[in-house]
Amino acid sequence: MAADAWVIHDRFKEFKGDNTIDMDGDTWEVRLYTSASNIATTSVGDATTATNELSGNGYLAQVVAGTWVRATSTVTFDTANAAFTASGGSITARFAAIVDTTTTPDEVVAHSLLDNTPADVTVTDTNTLTIQMNASGVFAET
Repeated sequence: MAADAWVIHDRFKEFKGDNTIDMDGDTWEVRLYTSASNIATTSVGDATTATNELSGNGYLAQVVAGTWVRATSTVTFDTANAAFTASGGSITARFAAIVDTTTTPDEVVAHSLLDNTPADVTVTDTNTLTIQMNASGVFAET
C-alpha cells in the first residue's frame, strides 16, 4: 500500500497568498475521511463543506505541529506525523486531509489518497494508523 502525494486545495493557494493563512503561526490538524467523501475535490475549501469525516471507534482528528522553512531558494511546509488508534472497533478511511484550524471556518489545505490502489485502509481495534509525512515535506515552493 502506498499513499498518493498531497494535493493542494484551490482556496488554500489564495489564502496563503493573501496571508489569511499564516504558514508558520497557524494550528494544523490531520483528519480522516471515508470513500464517500468529497474531500478529493480541490474546490472543497472550508472544512464545513467536506463530507463524511470519520467518527466513532476512538477516531479523533490529530493536531500536528507544522513548519514553514526556507533553505536557499526553496520553502517547504511540513507537519509532524499523525497517529490514529482504533478503540471499540475498526477505523476505516480512504483519505487524509490537512486542515488549518486557526481560520474561521477551518480551511482544507490538502488531501491524500491513503492507498493508491485505491482501496480503503482499515485499522482494527487497538491498532494504530500512522500518517507518515514525506521526508521532503508536504509541499515545497521554489
